[in-house]
Amino acid sequence: MSEVKRYAGQVALVTGAGQGLGEALAHRMAREGADVVVADILDDKAAAVAEAITTQHGVRAIAVHADVTDAAQCDAMVDRAVAEFGRLDVCVSNAGILMSGAITEFDPARWRKVIEVNLVGYFNVARAAARVMIAQKSGNIVQINSKSGKKGSSKNSAYAASKFGGIGLTQSLALELAEHNIRVNAICPGNLLDSPLWVDSLYEQYAKRWGISVEEVREKYLSQVPLGRGCVYEDVANVLAFIASDDASYMTGQAINVTGGQEMH
Repeated sequence: MSEVKRYAGQVALVTGAGQGLGEALAHRMAREGADVVVADILDDKAAAVAEAITTQHGVRAIAVHADVTDAAQCDAMVDRAVAEFGRLDVCVSNAGILMSGAITEFDPARWRKVIEVNLVGYFNVARAAARVMIAQKSGNIVQINSKSGKKGSSKNSAYAASKFGGIGLTQSLALELAEHNIRVNAICPGNLLDSPLWVDSLYEQYAKRWGISVEEVREKYLSQVPLGRGCVYEDVANVLAFIASDDASYMTGQAINVTGGQEMH
């Protein structure tokens, strides 16, 4: 835990913050002193996270409903943040989904849904945040991307395409918003092997697909990481806490790998 609260007096918004990585990132920003807007489509979970943040970290937090595929809801989300706290300093576009499949079997509607949430959703969130940040002449936008935004992923075309697109959007917005003192960066985590997505879904899916055990699936993925372990929430939170702070004031348009050496480009 950082002894210096780098975000005291600031306001951070995190989408997809009702559970998992987003919840962890919202807690980290609160630990660093920020008041937090917990945005999600899961209203009960978002409310519980906001209440926990207020109790544990002594900052203000509110829960806001937001489907990132709906531009109007994203505008309303940011408007609510500003109405409640007066400003918006850090906007973390974390909401995302993963659906995979072989190209010949992939339902185009499901493929499009991944693009809508992961890429169009990021655009909607960034667009809403930019309006406020341009007016206040400061701000940080951070997309939670993936190592799949750097390297293609077999039978995972929708997710990889959405994440590659996200890096292009990050770089483009960084160029566009620099004159307004707004920085835009992406964080590209490796496999969060102990996260609910893996434990509740992906291990079983991959074990069935490859005809191996869940334990063998885990070992397969660990063997690809030079540092020998999966990514954990705190690895990502550490980079977020840095990249959106004044310590990183000369960094924009970057897509930072947090992959244990698995991806170096």
